[in-house]
Amino acid sequence: MGNGDEVVIDVKNLVRKYHSTTGILHQKKKETVAVNDIDFQVRRGELFGLLGPNGAGKTTTIKVLTTLLLPTSGSVKILGYDVVKESMEVRKRIGLILGGERGLYYRVTARQNLRYFADIYGVPTSIRDKRIEEVLKRVNLLDKADTRVEDYSRGMKQRLHIAKGIIHDPELIFMDELTIGLDPEAARDARDMTKELLAEGKTILLTTHYMYEADELCDRIGVIARGKIVALDTPKGLKSLVKDTSVIEVEGFGITEKDLDSLKALDGVRTVAANMCEDKQTMRVQVGDPVSLLPKVTHLLEDRKVIGMKVKEPTLEDAYLWLVREDA
Repeated sequence: MGNGDEVVIDVKNLVRKYHSTTGILHQKKKETVAVNDIDFQVRRGELFGLLGPNGAGKTTTIKVLTTLLLPTSGSVKILGYDVVKESMEVRKRIGLILGGERGLYYRVTARQNLRYFADIYGVPTSIRDKRIEEVLKRVNLLDKADTRVEDYSRGMKQRLHIAKGIIHDPELIFMDELTIGLDPEAARDARDMTKELLAEGKTILLTTHYMYEADELCDRIGVIARGKIVALDTPKGLKSLVKDTSVIEVEGFGITEKDLDSLKALDGVRTVAANMCEDKQTMRVQVGDPVSLLPKVTHLLEDRKVIGMKVKEPTLEDAYLWLVREDA
């Protein structure tokens, strides 16, 4: 958890709007509010999660915090520096670790990548090569330091992303979808490295779509939906929001969108989340009274091939789904 009350991220009344023009002959100006008057703080030594569905304003917020995008209004201070007026001071002190395939040069080696980024971040040349050796060893890539990145596995690329993000020993690290697309072993390695950085006193802001990851790593979580912070609490605190809820978990085949609408319309059903893959559908139906709702759900799906139905305790994911539901 954070070390005392020192605030290293201070967001006040942040608004970010996008303007676009539609039409050819009769052009109309369109304004989209991506982030709508949000406030939050992150303390030194804390791992803070920022969760939200696609289009909620999460990525826009991260871009403003890392000086990649100017705010429309409001104020953001990072380590005491204003992101607009003192952006260069902010950039010296933060690291950005991206998930996926972005941000590395594939046709050169890991060592050459890190030398380039060390120079960008102003690592003194007198210690640069030693620092590169240290971070390569740390992410277990020293034996592949002179291999071209295009020959790396997905997990190795992500370890190099982490090395790139810490090459200049930043105080504050932003991790955007750290484990997206990784196999379970590589994802576990990335989470373990995150815990090590936290243990060293780093402050971390993490975005993730994986609720179990947020539950495992985060001290506190801010949930953003429709451009607003709709909840800010510990994982335990967020789960308490749905403590009076049970979840009917359904697995089956042939379940349709119409079935989902019918489930949502049942009296006593709070939310329905579904993964509608072609080979198998899975649903999580949040209900207040599973005893009375279970027969109704069974009856509604009696003409479908249901291979499993059970009642479970709510998780952080269920709290998240309840918070970001469209009717909130």
